[in-house]
Amino acid sequence: MKKQLLLFFALFFLGNAYGQQAVQYSLQPWNPYYYNTAYAGLDESLSMTGQFRKQWTGFAGSPLSFNFSAHLPINYINSGVGFMVEQDYRGLDGNAYTNTNFRFSYNYFIDLGEGKLSIGAAFRYLQKRVDGGAFRAPDGSYNTDSGIFDHNDGIIPLGVSQAQSATADFGIYYKNERLQLGLSSNYLTEPILALNDQAVDHELRSRNYFLSGSYTFDLDGQGDWKLQPTVLLKTDLTKFQPELGVLAHYQDQFYGGINLRGYDSKSLDAVVLVMGWRLNKQLKMAYAYDLSISGLRNFNGGSHEIMLNYNLQEPIGRELPAKVIYNPRFL
Repeated sequence: MKKQLLLFFALFFLGNAYGQQAVQYSLQPWNPYYYNTAYAGLDESLSMTGQFRKQWTGFAGSPLSFNFSAHLPINYINSGVGFMVEQDYRGLDGNAYTNTNFRFSYNYFIDLGEGKLSIGAAFRYLQKRVDGGAFRAPDGSYNTDSGIFDHNDGIIPLGVSQAQSATADFGIYYKNERLQLGLSSNYLTEPILALNDQAVDHELRSRNYFLSGSYTFDLDGQGDWKLQPTVLLKTDLTKFQPELGVLAHYQDQFYGGINLRGYDSKSLDAVVLVMGWRLNKQLKMAYAYDLSISGLRNFNGGSHEIMLNYNLQEPIGRELPAKVIYNPRFL
């Protein structure tokens, strides 16, 4: 019982503090759209990505996360549109604490130098669900024969509590053949998810900020071997988490790399090993294994993440029509 109560406090209260950051994914270089809504359409064709992550294997009630996104350019109006759905499960039996969110985005492209600058915004709809029946408190009364079910605790709800809210995201992203830079913010309005059970007050989703960047070096001058250092900085202005990595490409067919993720200058979270490969012209697959090096390393077997990306690799729609120059003689 003590473990179950401890898990509730860890998932609920830590979820209200550091967990206000976006769900942790380690394959960010393959899916920039997750953190930055302005990336929609910059893959130059219909791009669909699914990610699955199991965090802290072997730790009861550890997070299980899934997201799916699809985005494409609309060349006729120099724009991109996108959609994402995500579910995040935590707690015993995987249903004690559930977050679901949907995002719909639009962004506009501006030709800048050798690349494109994209400015985008998104509408995000949030749902939160807490199942108090999945927990047992040390001082609770539970008797299946008499039907008594009472936590005797004013914090843990007896049944299912739910909340909904909506907010907005904003991002800018620049991409050319070698360089990628992005700056974005999610939960701009800092929505409050007020649960419908009076035992639990509410959850505030703090505004998050993300700064990402990468640069691809051609190591052999022929494009067979490339090296891509990456950086992702995340903060809600209370907590700060940097993630630094390097990714090697071979003939744009095989990929491998390593990331180092930390909470701050005094605390490191994990070393991440990454590998990926192109299955065919349209399909890419990637896998990441997080080896915990924080204080949790003695209580879990690491984290596993897998991603599958499909890119149509064909233009969609028409380009902007060329400007017409009229001869004044025939006006």
